Amino acid sequence: MERPDLNGLIAAIVTPMRSDASIDEESLRRYVDWLAGQGVRGLAVNVDTGEGPHLFPEERLRILRIVAEQAGGRVLVVAGLAASFTEQACRLAADLVFPISAYQGEPLDPEIPASYHRAVAEASGLPLIAFQLQPALGGVNFSAETIEAIMSTDGVVAIKEASFDAKRFVETARLVKSLPSGPTVLNGNDNFLLEAYLLGAEGALLGFGTLAAREQVQMHRAVRENDLPHAFELRDMLQPLCDAIFALPVRDYRARVKHALMRLGVIDEAHVRPPLRPLSKDARDLVDGALKEAGLR
Repeated sequence: MERPDLNGLIAAIVTPMRSDASIDEESLRRYVDWLAGQGVRGLAVNVDTGEGPHLFPEERLRILRIVAEQAGGRVLVVAGLAASFTEQACRLAADLVFPISAYQGEPLDPEIPASYHRAVAEASGLPLIAFQLQPALGGVNFSAETIEAIMSTDGVVAIKEASFDAKRFVETARLVKSLPSGPTVLNGNDNFLLEAYLLGAEGALLGFGTLAAREQVQMHRAVRENDLPHAFELRDMLQPLCDAIFALPVRDYRARVKHALMRLGVIDEAHVRPPLRPLSKDARDLVDGALKEAGLR
């Protein structure tokens, strides 16, 4: 299996929708073109940022095909796989490489997620990105034994670390980097964009990566080139916008990202699919102010 180069920014994309909550395919194609021109390494499709859990299976497949077609090999396409049990994941895995956990609860038997990833890898023949997400957001924080079991599975080439805990992030990155298979550590913590690179991340897979993508790519490059003053300058510009997007209630971040993209002229409308709710005027004003402060409007 060819190992993809994940050293860079993978933007988790939103799903543009019309007022009736149908997929706005024209906006989606224009949005993919815009992101591909920002220098991102890849696009993550049908994940939480894209309202993946709120899409019909046929919609997820259609969106994946549109994004892959429009990207045209310019960027990697990382497809989210939302399944509630292993056999379902294997049936869906023909084009998918980002398994979202079908297991919750702690303590977790390491063989449960390891066998899940092993089954998806064998069914798809594609490289997989594992996902550590804090339980408050519906995920699982893995033990060291579990991380080693998952990351030692053939086909697992990276982990998105989104515990939102700097200490756990460092411990996870250190463990993953010590494994002989050499998996890539991707930051999934929007609350420390720059710091994650300094703490061991080689790339990032972020919902915020779909906004100010060019500046985030520049920040990643500045760290790699050891131009830390420029990296911190970019961080100071980006972090307030990121904090506004992920303000409480966090579930509204998808609507906030869509509103920001609409303000930037990237997509036509900012609708989300119920039960998600449209933004209040105060929430829209918060995003507008953060965009202006960041110099994006």
